[in-house]
Parts: sequence; C-alpha cells; structure tokens
Amino acid sequence: MATACSVDNSKMADGSVATELPVAIDTKKRRAPKGTWLARDIVALATGRISRLAETLKEKTKNKSSVSPELPIVERRNWLIHQHYIRKDYDTCKVIIKEQLQETNGMCEYAIYVQALILRLEGKIQQSLELFQSCAILNPSSADNLKQVARSLFLLGKHKAAIEFYHEAARLCEKDWEISHNLGLCYFFIKDFKHAEEHLNIALQINKHDKTFMMLGKVHLLAGETDKAIEVYKRAVEFSPENTELLTTLGLLFLQLGKYQKAFEHLGNALTFDPNNYKAILAAGSMMQTHGDFDVAMNKYRVAACAVPESPPLWNNIGMCFFGKKKYVAAISCLKRAHYLSPFDWKVLYNLGLVHLTMQQYASAFHFLSAAINLNPRMGELYMLLAVALTNLEDVENASRAYEQAVALDDDKKGALDQYQEMERKVNLLRDGCTNFEFDPELMDMAQKMGAALQVSENLVWTKPGKDSKSKPNSAAAIKPPGAPLGTNQALGQAMSSAASYNKNIQLPTGVSKGPTMPFEPEPDVQKAPSLPIDPPGPTELAQSDNPKPRTSKRRTKVED
Repeated sequence: MATACSVDNSKMADGSVATELPVAIDTKKRRAPKGTWLARDIVALATGRISRLAETLKEKTKNKSSVSPELPIVERRNWLIHQHYIRKDYDTCKVIIKEQLQETNGMCEYAIYVQALILRLEGKIQQSLELFQSCAILNPSSADNLKQVARSLFLLGKHKAAIEFYHEAARLCEKDWEISHNLGLCYFFIKDFKHAEEHLNIALQINKHDKTFMMLGKVHLLAGETDKAIEVYKRAVEFSPENTELLTTLGLLFLQLGKYQKAFEHLGNALTFDPNNYKAILAAGSMMQTHGDFDVAMNKYRVAACAVPESPPLWNNIGMCFFGKKKYVAAISCLKRAHYLSPFDWKVLYNLGLVHLTMQQYASAFHFLSAAINLNPRMGELYMLLAVALTNLEDVENASRAYEQAVALDDDKKGALDQYQEMERKVNLLRDGCTNFEFDPELMDMAQKMGAALQVSENLVWTKPGKDSKSKPNSAAAIKPPGAPLGTNQALGQAMSSAASYNKNIQLPTGVSKGPTMPFEPEPDVQKAPSLPIDPPGPTELAQSDNPKPRTSKRRTKVED
C-alpha cells in the first residue's frame, strides 16, 4: 500500500504520467521475484527507446518533405515476390508482380524478371523472351539478363542468335561455367563440333560438371573419335563415380569395342548404385543374349519390364530371346508389340522378316523386309534376305536384282573372304565331329564358285566331297529336314544366312551392339533428341553406334541393348 500511494502522489504532483524509468523502491519487506522485475524493467526500457526513435524519425521525415516530395520504393516488394516464387505459388506471385508493376509504371526489373521465368515454365517462350529483353534494356550491364535472353532464344531453336548473346554475356562476366557450357551446346546443335569442344573444355576448366562431361563425350562420338570419348567418360567417372548414366555410357562404349570384361564391370557398378537402371539392365541382358544365355537374359528383361513396360527395344530383345529358343510364335508376338510401339524402327522390321523367313512364311517376310529396306536402303543384308524370300516366292528376276543390289552395297572382298573362311572352318568342324556327314552337292558347287571368285586356293573340303557320295542318291537329303518343301533352296537360304551371321561393322543410330545386338535408346545420337542447355542430351535422352561381332548361330538377328 505504501508503494502504491507513493506512485499516485508522484502522478498527482506532476500532473502527467511519468515516462522515465521507475525510481528505486524499497523492497525489503515485499521483494518481487527476480524474473518479474527484469522483464518489467526491459519492457519499460524498450518502450522508452522506441518512443524516442519514433519522434526522431518523425522530425527527419518532416525535414525531407520540406525539401523534396516522397519517392516510391521500386523494390519494396521484391522479397515477397521471391518468397512466393521459390514456394512455387505462381498465382499469388503473379498478382503481387502485377501490383508492383502498376505502382512503378513497369520499371521494376526484378518483377519483370520473375514474371518472365514464370511464363517460361508455362511454356510461353516467346513472351518470356520479350520480358527478358525488357530487363536487358532496363539494366544492360547485367550478365544474368543477357544469359536469360540467350536461353530463351536457344529454346526457340535460334542457336546462332543465342551464341551472340552468350558472347556478349561472356564479355560482362568472364569465367562463367554456365556461359561456356551453353555456348558448347549451341555450337553442338549447329554441328560446329570444333568450337563446341573448345567451349566445353573451357567450361570444365572453370568448373567440372557431369553434364559438361556427358556433352563433351557426345561431341567426340559424333565426330567419330571414340577413343577420345572414352577418355572423357573415364575422367567423368573419376570425378563422379556414382553417376549411373556415366557408368552405363562407358560400359556401352566398351561393349562396342568388344572389351566385355570392362563393359560388365561398369554396367555392374551402374546396377550397384541403381538396381532399377533399365538402360544398364537392357545392355547387360543383350550381352548375355549375344552369348546364348537366353534364360538369364530373360530374367534381366523381366526386371527392366517393370520400369519401362512400353519400351520397343525391350520387346525386340525379348522376341529375339524366344527366337533363339526356337519359340517362333512367341517371338513374332513380342516383335509385333515392339513394331506397334515403334513402327519406324528398321531393326524390328529386320527381325520380323527374319523370323517369318525361318517359319517359311515368305510373303510376310517379304512385307517386313521391304519396309525395313525403305527405312534403311544402304544395308546389303536386307537385300540378301529379301532375295531369299523372293527366290522362295519363285520371283527369280527380282531375286537376282536383289542379290545384285546386295553385292553392290557390300562389295567388300576382304569381308567376303573372312566369311568364306568362317564357313569353311565350320564345315571342317562338322567333318571332324561326324565322319559320315554328307554335304549337299549344290552347296559344294556354290562354295567352289565362291572360292574361285575370291581367288582362294582350292580346298579338299570342296573339291573332294567323298568317294561314295555318288553311290548315295539320298545324300543330298541327309542334311534336309524331312518333308521340307524347299529342296535345295532351303539349304541355299541357310548357307547365305550363315554367311551373314559373320557380322560386319554396321553404324547404327543408337547404343552399342555385338553380333545379334543393337543399341536400345539413342544415347550418342543426341541430334535426334536435343536437350535444354542446362540438361544436355544424353543422350536425350546415351550415345551409341553398333559394332557387331561374329556369332555362332546360322542367322543374324538384331537385338537391342
């Protein structure tokens, strides 16, 4: 009570409420808790300071208003625009941007910049380009504005114009990884590989990045420099050993070169870090399929089917696994599905023609082989199989023309000699394994003519078929299946297909293959699937060209890895 009275008396004496700190009071008899007193003291102190600060600011504002009128703060809502943008609340962000631009008469650079970014995300590239150009006019010394203008031009496919803006941005901001990387991409898409390689190397010197390594490797692959591409991917794997895309691409390149141990190693590492990487699974399965392990390959393909159930290469490979196991109906069913998913893939059509030819369905084989030739008219093997189908359809004239076209496209004497020697080696193995084995006289006559055309010294295998071969009228039928309607024509087709199985190097647009394999997705063929500057192709979508190897089966198949 004494304390209260003293306070009231002070108020009455002064006639007003005191704003100063409270006077020390005797608290011996009734001491307030220490925490309560500190809180009260701090609040009073803060209140006094705030009031004094408000008065000071009020005086300064009056002085300024007397000199010049109050100016609007152009950037006062930038923080709010940024906050809503990073939260991906684009609708609210656009409302705030509109209000900000109305208040500033369209002079707020940051609001225009963010609005252009939102329009780009919505797919309105041309409108975003115009807004970025406005930003560049408001602030011509900003390298970021020029980079965004260049990126919009890149997305519109105007690569040369984008290059000019990137060079202008490079003058304002030296040693910028993004500028060098995107310059390399622009030069890549106009097929100027020399300048693309130069700028990508500069980008790697500034800052090592997985995307730059991938892009540089693709540049070397398209330039035909496989060894340099492998070196680049090796450096990339050392820098980023857990990148499954790099590991898979490097494994495919080793597979193309026939280095199967290294290919398995890198593909295995890719599957270790990502067991569901369907590209690595498909590549590993194709290697097993090439070596005849069809059941193991099918197990791999089952895993890949869970990730990409509508992949044409996957169903193509599954179909050729069934073909290798002599389940032709299942093979055709899977290949028809692959053809439905990718109707313009000549490899699927090639395999469909081959399977129908094996099942003696020559009209269907002719249909699919003709379609494959229309898509890939520079492959001699297609004409050869077409000639076999026409021969069995009794169209001798067109069959002869097909054979002539096949010879014209594949007039490789050294390769033909290698195939001839491979066939001779297989004949020797058959003779050693079975002493009573008889050969078709027509086949032997053809082999003699081939040897003479290739200027090969006559071999006893062909010149002396056997002493008692004439006394056995049914010897020609010894190697034919009973009831075969083709007679010697079937043996001819099998011999030619066997020769074709000794694979030659064929450049395909995707992946890496050996023997019956072919690449699964266009990876080095990045021209077909261009990517954005920040996400280079890869690929698009990874790089690939086929380098088939010899196989032991009689017919050559196309299996996508």
